[in-house]
Amino acid sequence: MPTAGPADTLRGAAIALEELSRTLATKAELIASNEQQPSASKPGTGTSSGFEYIQGLPEIAAAIQCSLDDATSEILTAQPDGPRPGVVLDKALAAVQERIAAGVSMRTLYQHSTRFDEPTKEYVRTVTGYGAQIRTLAEFFDRLIIVDRKIAFIPANADRTTAVIVSEPAMVKFLVDIFERAWDRAEPYPFLPVRAADAAAEIIPAIRDAICKLLIEGRSDREIARRLGFSLRSLQSHVARLKDEYGAQHRLQLGYLMGIKEATEGSLTPDLSATTHQELREEAEEDFPVAPKDLAGAGHSS
Repeated sequence: MPTAGPADTLRGAAIALEELSRTLATKAELIASNEQQPSASKPGTGTSSGFEYIQGLPEIAAAIQCSLDDATSEILTAQPDGPRPGVVLDKALAAVQERIAAGVSMRTLYQHSTRFDEPTKEYVRTVTGYGAQIRTLAEFFDRLIIVDRKIAFIPANADRTTAVIVSEPAMVKFLVDIFERAWDRAEPYPFLPVRAADAAAEIIPAIRDAICKLLIEGRSDREIARRLGFSLRSLQSHVARLKDEYGAQHRLQLGYLMGIKEATEGSLTPDLSATTHQELREEAEEDFPVAPKDLAGAGHSS
């Protein structure tokens, strides 16, 4: 039997976390319906189960900020949805510098699409100068913050208006392991060459591979765009290229042809070895930058 590779392990971990998030969302709705939701004034208190539920973006932001302010050793964050609004990044700089100066290590995961966003690149350049570490992946699990390996924040519903504070040690350890596996697979954030499109040769193949896998799973264009941090227009442009490369007339046929290729060749994406760097740069220039959007990111440290 073939041994599962690192990519399979990471995908399995991501699926496990998605299942955990759905379970917690169900429990959160049950608690809310019974009017038994605990206070969010101080993370990790007021519960005996190791799970605390918070509703409302201002309340979530306040709870996250409270925990970040109390951090003494480490902050781990995963930021999905692509580039972050410039105003959010600007507000985070002073806080990041303060925590790094206090001896708190910080590591953040972004998606590959942020490499084409100039405000994000400038932000990363600044915070890495302070001592923070930033890496990117094509796709990963949902928003995640872990403080001192003692408390974690994860979404409890799709629009992230409900969050779960996890303080149960075994579950926090599990979430840390999920983050570390993703971190090991991620790539350091580049700064050179200066033009964002020149990063295309390094990450466009990985982005295409992620799109193919999600298409095979039957995900909608809107869902794929959200998961990879793209605008819907950018995602549809990528899908149109894949249709051309596979000779597919429509999306259903594309999924079928990709499934055949995966079964027979063990690969989803067309061979890009003959594609020049210039062609990839032109593709990136057409599809990016992704328009920044409100990510409901208040309370994030980086």
